Amino acid sequence: MLKILIAEDDMISRKLLWKVLAEYGECDLVVNGIEAIDAYMIALKEKEPYDLICLDIMMPKVDGIKVLKTIRDIEIQFNVEKEAKIIMATALSEREVVDDSFEKGANAYAAKPIDIDKLLEVMKNLELI
Repeated sequence: MLKILIAEDDMISRKLLWKVLAEYGECDLVVNGIEAIDAYMIALKEKEPYDLICLDIMMPKVDGIKVLKTIRDIEIQFNVEKEAKIIMATALSEREVVDDSFEKGANAYAAKPIDIDKLLEVMKNLELI
């Protein structure tokens, strides 16, 4: 079973992701970037790090790109052996935003509305399922 963090401020997207991903593991849900970073830190402290993090780019308080960079910095700082696989989700189709997320360590990108078949394909490619 995977340990999954879903960071999504849109309730419909959050519910959809939870419904699909709950089949593959335990899902924690957060609605903003600060909660995402907090959840990640708690999971590390409990020595139960996330296998998969689904991060919305456009979130309140701290955006997904900053959360991504923070998580990758924490992984380096604490010598985390197994990096979380991070899938960025956004309704934005701006190429530079997508490129920026890959530069900061994203493993994959999902356009909204989320295509479930494509999401599962990405998870297979990342060797999560």
